[in-house]
Amino acid sequence: MYTSGTTGDPKGVLLTNGAIMAEVLSIDQLLLETDKVLTEQDTYFSFLPLAHVFDQIIENYCIYTGASIGFWRGDVRFLVEDIQELKPTIFCGVPRVYDRIYTGINDKILSGGALKRRLFQCAYNYKLMNLKKGLKQDKAAPLFDRLVFNNIKQGLGGRVRIMLSGAAPLPRHVEEFLRVTSCTVLLQGYGLTESCAGCFTSVANVFSMMGTVGVPVTTIEARLESIPEMGYDALSTIPRGEICLRGKTLFSGYHKRPDLTEDVLIDGWFHTGDIGEWQPNGAMKIIDRKKNIFKLSQGEYVAVENLESTYNRCSLITSIWVYGNSFESFLVGVTVPDQKALEDWKSANHETGDFASLCNNTKARSYILDELNKTGQRHELRGFEMLKAIHLEPNPFDIDRDLITPTFKLKRPQLLKYYKDRIDELYNEAKGRKA
Repeated sequence: MYTSGTTGDPKGVLLTNGAIMAEVLSIDQLLLETDKVLTEQDTYFSFLPLAHVFDQIIENYCIYTGASIGFWRGDVRFLVEDIQELKPTIFCGVPRVYDRIYTGINDKILSGGALKRRLFQCAYNYKLMNLKKGLKQDKAAPLFDRLVFNNIKQGLGGRVRIMLSGAAPLPRHVEEFLRVTSCTVLLQGYGLTESCAGCFTSVANVFSMMGTVGVPVTTIEARLESIPEMGYDALSTIPRGEICLRGKTLFSGYHKRPDLTEDVLIDGWFHTGDIGEWQPNGAMKIIDRKKNIFKLSQGEYVAVENLESTYNRCSLITSIWVYGNSFESFLVGVTVPDQKALEDWKSANHETGDFASLCNNTKARSYILDELNKTGQRHELRGFEMLKAIHLEPNPFDIDRDLITPTFKLKRPQLLKYYKDRIDELYNEAKGRKA
């Protein structure tokens, strides 16, 4: 099985049949604890790449239990239509897909009348309060589930009883929203190709685990290793450090790359490169990525994935790539604006041109930049984490240009290569303004 290649060339990961079966059986145990194991009555909706370990494990589990598997048509624009046609009972997604679902639902709510919005917010707050008290998903607000949230449930096919999220951290506001409104259990997990997918998982109906990836599965041992140069101490009051794993579901090494294997497998422990924080309840929270942390010229460390997660909460954009390096003192970015938002701005400001020309409009760029930084300020980003210049990209980051992985994760080296000239222009432009 090959990695997605977010930080370089994909690596061949050697996985034994024993490791895969151990992972399948651990999922069986997880679902038994969560609700009930899959049966012949269940249907899994497969839209992740067939060569992705997350999908491979779930499909093997479906075959093991006799559950059905339905495949999407291959076009993300019709993803919701495919879900409604298949009516799955189990749905495995990545944060980008869940974020699109969240945005779509939110837009419909905001376009409704004031009375409907107030009713929705009342129902939302009531159910959220009960979930925080420890009530189970189906007991927290059954009346509001029928009267208010049922349309959202039907939008997911009407039969989903469990949703799993993996491949990247799920933003807390998206997880909370779906836990409240989807009328189904949502579990967030953590795993890598090297660990046969899930090695941590949150526990259903334990609301305090929201925002975390949960506890280690039964086949895995986990520990944190300090990174002093980055200020992470695994022995501090709040333990933080690189997540290290060992256990039955780990890989045997990288295909024909003993050098890479020796870099990450040390004394039997696999060093994941992800930075975690142990929570008081034993759950793990992913806070950074070791390879995606860099230092600006003034010595400040930047955790770029956290920043992108924050900026993506701005309703005017659909995606963003934030860039910086140790030779510069500030950050720049490339963002794909929401077309409707930009068209609305055009009408309000009496501008002209199609979407592509609007992306080159200096006033439009300034408008989006201001809104992004307002979003950053609302979520308490520090001064050096604010963007000084952005490029508006009319075309979504895609696989065809090798800018994202099949699970929508950014491929940073490829993005830098593709936008190198534009990045240089942004730095020169921002420095010119400062001068």
